[in-house]
Amino acid sequence: MSVRYRQPGVVLTDRRFTVPLDHAAPDGETIELYAREVVASDRADRDDLPWLVYLQGGPGFGANRFIGRPAWLGRALKEYRVLLLDQRGTGASTPANRQTLPLRGGPAEQADYLTHFRADAIVRDCEAIRPQVTGGAPWTVLGQSFGGFCTVAYLSMAPEGLSTALITGGLPSLDAHADDVYRAAYPRIERKVAAHYARYPQDVERARRIADHLLTHDVVLPNGYRLTVEAFQSLGILLGGSEGSHRLHFLLEDAFVRTPGGPELSDAFQEEAQSLLSYAGHPLYALVHEAIYGQDARPTDWSAERVRAEFPQFDAAKALAGDGPLLFTGESIHPWMFECDPALRPLRETAELLAARTDWTPLYDPARLAANEVPAAAAVYHDDMYVDTAHALTTARAVRGLRTWVTDEFEHDGVRAGGPRVLDRLLALARDEV
Repeated sequence: MSVRYRQPGVVLTDRRFTVPLDHAAPDGETIELYAREVVASDRADRDDLPWLVYLQGGPGFGANRFIGRPAWLGRALKEYRVLLLDQRGTGASTPANRQTLPLRGGPAEQADYLTHFRADAIVRDCEAIRPQVTGGAPWTVLGQSFGGFCTVAYLSMAPEGLSTALITGGLPSLDAHADDVYRAAYPRIERKVAAHYARYPQDVERARRIADHLLTHDVVLPNGYRLTVEAFQSLGILLGGSEGSHRLHFLLEDAFVRTPGGPELSDAFQEEAQSLLSYAGHPLYALVHEAIYGQDARPTDWSAERVRAEFPQFDAAKALAGDGPLLFTGESIHPWMFECDPALRPLRETAELLAARTDWTPLYDPARLAANEVPAAAAVYHDDMYVDTAHALTTARAVRGLRTWVTDEFEHDGVRAGGPRVLDRLLALARDEV
C-alpha cells in the first residue's frame, strides 16, 4: 500500500517493498524496505519521466527526510522521478539495532544476520524492487559516499539495471583491505586537523584543556555515554564536511563553565557532544563499517584501532605531555565505542564476531568493470577525509568509460553543499557534454 501527500513543490509517495533477507535464498526470510517517491508538482508529464534512485551514504544511514526540495533534489526533479531508498536496516525499513537484533537470537545469530547488510545485498534489493518501480526499465543511480560504493558494486553485479551511474565522493578501492584504507586515512585526518587549527588557532589550547579534563575526570553525558578522551577526539569526524570545521570550533569555544566545585564541562557542550557521538540513530554504521571492506578470508579485526597504533601522534596522553596539538580522529570505528555508547553496549559481542569473520565474499568484479558500457561519472573531492583520493582514482581508471571530475571546491558532502552544480556536472560528464 502506498500513501501520497504533498510538500512545497513536490508530490511524495511512500512505498514499501518486501525482499529476501538473503537473495541467494529467495524463499527464506524476508525483510521490508521503505522508499519515498518524489516528483515535481509542477511537471504535468511527471508520470512519463525516467527514474533516478538515490543511494545514501553510510553505511547504516537512512531516513531521507526533508521539507520541500533541497538544491540537488530540485535539479534531479527537472528530468527525473526520484526514489529515496532507506537501505535495509535503516530509516523506516526493517530496523537493525540493540532493540531489534535480539529477535535474531544471540550474538552469533545477530552477526550472521548482519552479513546481509553490505553493498551486494543493497544492489540486489534495488534490482528486486526496480521492476515494481520502473516497469522493468533501467534507472539512473546517484550514489553518495557509501552509496557510491554500492554503485560500483551495481556496475559489477547488475549493470543491465542501470541507464547511468553517478557517484559523489564514493569510489572505493576494489581490493584494499581495511588496514590499507586506514593507513591512508590517518595522514589525511592529520591534514584536516592541521587545517582546522590554522583556521582557528585558539582551538589548540581549548582542545588540549578539554582532553586534559577528560584524562583526569570521569565524565558521563546525560544519555549515559561515557566521554573519554578518545571519544572526544572522534569528534574530528566533523572535519570532513563543508561546515565541519566551524561546527567543531563553536563546540569548543564555550566548553567550560565555572561551578562551586571548579570548572566543569557545560551542559550545552555535553548535550551537543552526545548528539554527535551517539550511534542510537544509526547503529549499523558502527556495526558494519569495517565489514564493507571485507572481501576475502582476512578478518577486519578492528582495523582502525590497530592501525591507529602506527600513528603515535594521535595518542592524547603523549600530546598533552609535550607541546604538540591534540589530534582529532575521523571516520573510524573502535571497540571502546561499544563500551562508551549505551546504544552499542548490548551489541559488543556481535561486533567482535563481525570483526573476526573470515568468510567475506568479493563485492566488485574487476573484469566486468573493465568492460563497462554504462555511462558513468564520478565527483572525486580532492583530499576527501572519508575516501582516499588515490584509491578513488585507481578505481576510476579500472572502470571502462568512467569520467571523473576531481575538485577541491567541495568537501565530502559536495552533492548537498554545492547546490545543483555537482549533479549538473556529473550529468554533463556522463552524457559527454563536457
